[in-house]
Amino acid sequence: MRLTKISDIRKRELRRAAFEVLQREGMAGATLEKVAAQAGASKGIVLHYFANKQQLFEHAMREANAVLKDAVVRRLNRANTPFERLEAIIEGNFEDRFFQPSICHAWLSLCAEVPRDPQLARIQKVIHARMRSNLLSALIHFLPEEECETVVLGITALIDGLWLRLGLQSEGLTREDALRQMRDYLSHRLPSGAA
Repeated sequence: MRLTKISDIRKRELRRAAFEVLQREGMAGATLEKVAAQAGASKGIVLHYFANKQQLFEHAMREANAVLKDAVVRRLNRANTPFERLEAIIEGNFEDRFFQPSICHAWLSLCAEVPRDPQLARIQKVIHARMRSNLLSALIHFLPEEECETVVLGITALIDGLWLRLGLQSEGLTREDALRQMRDYLSHRLPSGAA
């Protein structure tokens, strides 16, 4: 059994605390002091593990993305058909525990920094590449190759748009609403009987 180092445990706690602060405060209101208080630590401890606020929130974004990725992968591992793979990707992106207004607020805060922060931009690029690859692996079974990219763009834009909508309008949009929108889009883009 592999032992986890105390420093790794502490870093994980600080990343999670940073993400929780982002959910409440947004990027502008998030400070190292607030993260330290959330984690029950001192600002000095935070700075011992992370050089600055940008590095801490970069790691918080990685942590949040890893949790979402794991949820999608668990669903993909249970999928037996290309359509089930497509459903796994979509449903994983709208899991109840993630598709919450506070998490959408944190996601919006991080995304707003992408144009100014090369590390966050790089992470976002990796996230989008993984999503594209996963979607293409399912869509190629239903559509001509030249149409797949267009549908991938439509799916990813709709996912991002629904997250944006929930982040800006906390009430009124549910997971079921989001899934209904996704399935409606797919019903118009995939051949009949694809499911």
